[in-house]
Amino acid sequence: MIDIDVVIDGDAERAARAIAHAAGKAACFPLSERFGAWRIVAHDKHWQVDVERLCGQTLQEDLARRDFTVNAIAEPLQGGELIDPLGGRDDLAASCLRAVSGRAFADDPLRVLRLVRIALERSLRPDAETLSLARAHAGALKDVSAERIFMELRRVIAADDPIRGLALMDELGLTPVLLPELHALQGVRQSRFHHLDVHDHTLEVLRGVLELQRDPAAVLGAEHAAAIARLLDEPLADELTRGDALRWGALLHDAAKPATREVRSDGWVTFIGHDTQGARLASALLGRLHASTRLRKHVASLAQHHLRLGFLVHEPQPLARETVFAYLRACEPVEVDVTLLSVADRLATRGERSSEAIDAHMRLARQMLNDALAWREHGPPKPPLRGDELARELGIETGPRIGALLEELTRAQYAGKLTSRTQALEYARALLAR
Repeated sequence: MIDIDVVIDGDAERAARAIAHAAGKAACFPLSERFGAWRIVAHDKHWQVDVERLCGQTLQEDLARRDFTVNAIAEPLQGGELIDPLGGRDDLAASCLRAVSGRAFADDPLRVLRLVRIALERSLRPDAETLSLARAHAGALKDVSAERIFMELRRVIAADDPIRGLALMDELGLTPVLLPELHALQGVRQSRFHHLDVHDHTLEVLRGVLELQRDPAAVLGAEHAAAIARLLDEPLADELTRGDALRWGALLHDAAKPATREVRSDGWVTFIGHDTQGARLASALLGRLHASTRLRKHVASLAQHHLRLGFLVHEPQPLARETVFAYLRACEPVEVDVTLLSVADRLATRGERSSEAIDAHMRLARQMLNDALAWREHGPPKPPLRGDELARELGIETGPRIGALLEELTRAQYAGKLTSRTQALEYARALLAR
């Protein structure tokens, strides 16, 4: 996306509406009441323009009030020499991210998080003084609006190297302020089947998701790589793709482990219920950040079902078609996504007897992806009869009983046990009799 900032000595709203009108179908809305900024976004979202009124009496004074020197370079709209009173071009050449002044973070604490995001997106290194200033103001982000925080945080997680971003957040003291659930995972020990504590395991799962996004064939083979890549590139919500949402699933899939950890009398460590509690925690965390309902539900479903495929490794192989149906039905609409999450989770678990466990899980995941991708492409299977037809044929009223029968018929049809309407009716009558 092309992102342009415009500063004018005049009415920012009027200028923004004029740009939107000239662009045609562009959206125009206020971005910040405090700073009087307005944003225009192209209909196809290929570009956006932020318009702000001049802060101070001169442009040089305006630039001195900005966040980092690399963002304090101006170009006249009519053309001409760049205006760079703070040495931003030299800092860019040195790949250095430097605050414009000692008051940069006090003026707007969100800039501490912006430091992380800009460092990632532009491959810049914050200098020591800037890091020290940012660290001193990290706690003030608790008073910044959730919308502004999420706008920056989602870009950190969606960056090319979010693990570096999370490490920088830790270094600045941001994690306990913005993502205390992630911070709480540090030092939480697991069973002998894990080689890492919950925090480092979580980062390893995130690393696995990044590898799946970059090259699914390298992880799962070439058969479904193109379909997986297309799915992960699909827009989901909040300007995030399904791949970006899978990163959030990786970060939060084990977030309830500290609350559910127990040590049995024989020393065995358990986290019973961390999937269900984790789903609630993920939804609450994203709700706190004012994320969309769709993203909240999506990530919560990933946490809820991330263990499900692993349990099926112990079933007779190949899985019965009824079992495949039950898995896909339970996991939809994240049947593909959560299968991929389970792969990253399994590959990040390399404790005792890990080699055989990983091999078994990967074989099952490849098989399940074949069915999950088909389920997603063609939609969930339809029952062989309509509900009103089934009620009429069986002589019973429509209601929950009919719904349960239809689900059983769909399951049997998916398993290849029913191939005709007559068979479906006979099967339904037998189920009703039982």
